[in-house]
Amino acid sequence: MMESILAGADQLFTLPTMLTMLVGVVAGVITAAIPGFTITMAIVLALPLTFTMPALQGVATLLAVYIGGYTGGMISAALLGIPGTPSALATTFDAYPMARRGEPGRALALGIWASFFGTLISSIVLIIAAPPLAMIAVKLGPWEYFSLVVFALTIVASLVGRSMLRGLLAGAIGLIIATVGADPLMGVTRFSFDLRMLSAGIPFLIVLIGIFAVSQLLREVEDAEEVKAGKQLIDSRISFKPWAAMREVLSYPFNLVRSSMVGVFIGAVPGAGGSIANLLAYDQAKRGSKHPEAFGKGASEGVIASESGNSATSGGGLIPMIALGIPGSAVDAVLMAALMVHGIGVGPRLIMDHADTVYGMFMAMFLAGAMMLVVCLLSMRLFLKVTSVPKSVIVPVVLTCCMVGAFALNNRITDIYLLLGIGIFGYILAKLDYPLAPLVLGVILGPIAETNLRRALMTNEEWTLFFTRPISLALLTLAALSILLALRYRLKQRSQNLAED
Repeated sequence: MMESILAGADQLFTLPTMLTMLVGVVAGVITAAIPGFTITMAIVLALPLTFTMPALQGVATLLAVYIGGYTGGMISAALLGIPGTPSALATTFDAYPMARRGEPGRALALGIWASFFGTLISSIVLIIAAPPLAMIAVKLGPWEYFSLVVFALTIVASLVGRSMLRGLLAGAIGLIIATVGADPLMGVTRFSFDLRMLSAGIPFLIVLIGIFAVSQLLREVEDAEEVKAGKQLIDSRISFKPWAAMREVLSYPFNLVRSSMVGVFIGAVPGAGGSIANLLAYDQAKRGSKHPEAFGKGASEGVIASESGNSATSGGGLIPMIALGIPGSAVDAVLMAALMVHGIGVGPRLIMDHADTVYGMFMAMFLAGAMMLVVCLLSMRLFLKVTSVPKSVIVPVVLTCCMVGAFALNNRITDIYLLLGIGIFGYILAKLDYPLAPLVLGVILGPIAETNLRRALMTNEEWTLFFTRPISLALLTLAALSILLALRYRLKQRSQNLAED
């Protein structure tokens, strides 16, 4: 092992490799900060540039883009209330309210440090537990996947806002939107109403950008007088030092480690991804907090949980890829392609046949995390200049970026129409006091739940397998407990409100 580590370090710590990794981190941060431009898109664009590089240098550069992207999505989430990537969805819940009350520097610094520690913890777990965790992940069948999604859907109970009924209705709308278009297994078009623009379905990213970006921008320009007066989106009144943010993140060690471990586990489950880890980590932090009522209003615990949770999936996703040759996400599939381009076979023998490359990848995770930290902290003042831009400038610029991102997704002009339509729909829902997060959660999890439910029943029609398979039963039990705890909390909150009245 020591020989492999030294060989990997010899290849990694060279000037060309470190320079391309630094460029990769910067590219990942910038790309992910633009709503609509995903981490996967950044990785795919960077892949051809790595073909002429040595194997480890190419993969390390892509890992740098990967890790930079997870942090970049947080920047627009905190400063604009618009998640730059799906994995930054839960970050908007507390980072943006924190920024709106005059602390954008604190929101960014907390997110950056939480991302760094999440990456660090997941890298350590990756080195120690890659093979055993991968064996657990690969044993999950469609029954366990469905139960995992049911457990994830219970997050709706903690995101419903002031009215549980409205929150559940919003989640149901999201599930309905997810059914539009081609059937995920048979390919039959459904619920398209013979409209060509709906025949391919409504892409998740279009819903995410429309619901969070367009509707948010419409709310920002409601007051024409504020726009004419050159009012800023965020009034940055309180200065904040990055080192103070590090101490604040480390003051919640249990939250940090728990959220990171959620991210590692979800990342190790093929197909789950950072968006589910982001939401699950946030949900568990809220349930375990001494002050759950502060969540959604700018709680630092919420920012720490969401950012450490999504960043930890970077290491978790590599676990099944390295141990078994199974990609944990679309990004991991691109990393596999990069290895295969260089003649490195990906599979159970990868760590034995190419130990120097694998251990070099492990060290590249640590190095990319450190580079991300330095780049983001040094450029934080530049990011904060967004807060000084008046609404009359920033709203049309951000809206244009959203439309470009929507078009770039599938090169279809109809996606821009869908984006605007969904944005207006989200604006109306927000005005009617419907929470938007459950709707997006339904769109994310709906297709995964449907696909795995049908696969399970096609494999074996015996529905009791959902309750007789141990892991599936454990996940469903956690889902039931999650709902009961949420109801208990709401009843307790209602009784307190009645006592105060």
